[in-house]
Amino acid sequence: QVQLVESGGGLVQAGGSLKLSCAASGRTFSSYGMDWFRQAPGKEREFVAAIAWSGGSTYYADSVKGRFTISRDIAKNTVFLQMNSLKPADTAVYYCAVPAPGSSPHTFLRGDPRSVSSWGQGTQVTVSS
Repeated sequence: QVQLVESGGGLVQAGGSLKLSCAASGRTFSSYGMDWFRQAPGKEREFVAAIAWSGGSTYYADSVKGRFTISRDIAKNTVFLQMNSLKPADTAVYYCAVPAPGSSPHTFLRGDPRSVSSWGQGTQVTVSS
């Protein structure tokens, strides 16, 4: 079982920045990548960004392209999400996720939640106007 722990959320004014972290641990952590999703009140969980462990290819939702950057520290099994130029519409609980065994990298790294095996507990990001 993989455990995921997010941190770094908080309250920030519009135009500000935050950096989220997600640390993965577990007896047999092995993944080809990690995703970030978010869920705003009353809305469905949506894909934000993904990164492949090998090669570091990245993928983003159109709503965050050019503002958010996903990165990884392989040695620490940690993924980061640098969020700049934040907007009130970015307010949500942010979750990191790892893929299910046997899932397709093509679908997981493009944000299909059905490919997710484990979710973190989430970290709240609130952007005030």
